[in-house]
Amino acid sequence: MVDSLAKPAIAKQVAIQENLLTPRFYTTNFEVAAGLDLSAQATELEAMLTEMRADYNRDHFVRDQSFNQSWDHITGEARQAFIDYLERSCVSEFSGFLLFKELSRRVKQRSPLLAEMFQLMARDEARHAGFLNKAMGDFGRTLDLGHLTKNRQYTFFPIEWVIYTVYLSEKIGYWRYILIHRHLAAHPENQFYPLFKYFEPWCQDENRHGDIFKALLRSQPGLWQTWQSRLWSRFFLLTVFATHTLTVHERANFYHTLGINPTDFDAKVIRKTNETAARAFPSVLNVDHPEFLDRLHQCSDLNQQMSAIEKSPQPKWLKSLKKLPIQVQIFGHLLRLFLLPGVDAEALRGTVR
Repeated sequence: MVDSLAKPAIAKQVAIQENLLTPRFYTTNFEVAAGLDLSAQATELEAMLTEMRADYNRDHFVRDQSFNQSWDHITGEARQAFIDYLERSCVSEFSGFLLFKELSRRVKQRSPLLAEMFQLMARDEARHAGFLNKAMGDFGRTLDLGHLTKNRQYTFFPIEWVIYTVYLSEKIGYWRYILIHRHLAAHPENQFYPLFKYFEPWCQDENRHGDIFKALLRSQPGLWQTWQSRLWSRFFLLTVFATHTLTVHERANFYHTLGINPTDFDAKVIRKTNETAARAFPSVLNVDHPEFLDRLHQCSDLNQQMSAIEKSPQPKWLKSLKKLPIQVQIFGHLLRLFLLPGVDAEALRGTVR
């Protein structure tokens, strides 16, 4: 029997378990960001800023009494898979917070509207990261977010890449959260932890942030009116979808615990995100091509092989040598997918589908 009044053990701060799929921290060219001409989407951005100021989810991320119990009954692989999910999600949200906060600070003098928008998005991301870190605490672990801020390596992305990738990150996050929310609404017996009750307001934040970045993207003709933008759109879609497939199947035990088939879930998220991206990007991927999901699944299988090599007690140099041909195979699959003819989203815009 579980003592509903039992308190979790004191949480221990832990280091991130790094691998290829661990979320990165980013920086960008802030002067270029400050100089973006937003006039083409000024009305849309002003409307979204008003919505962000209203902060409709202000009171939604408050832990209730349902958290005040022991979670020791969640054990084994299911427990570890959930902790891994919480950790990566927390790092991802915190990464967004740091980027948005710094963008807000650095563009404030030249672009007050954009600065306030980034400040309010940073507010949301900080709220999410803090909520996830408290959830990790229920399982005896937390992340030292201050230490991460000072010691984690930052990757430079041009602001154009930031706009593409953050848009996709927010929209694919929306579809992940809303699909899990809908599944658990239909199967409440699988809702093993109260965090899932918050996925509906969570996905609202993700969707709102994605809409802001859609407006930023459409304000810059070079991001959707050129042949290069068509290639970049498909490139970033492919990298996000490949990462999603590898991550979902690496966390298969987590999805099984929720009663979700990870392969079916991955496919639905990819299709929905690709369909959504067609409203912003000039070109999207043909995810219904017979090779598309099959090659992503082969990449996932190869990634599992690399994980097994990495966990082996062999010398580091030997692990790297064994992983090299597998990495080449993954690259080959992704290259074949990138070279598949894309879908002209601009030609479809405004049509009924």
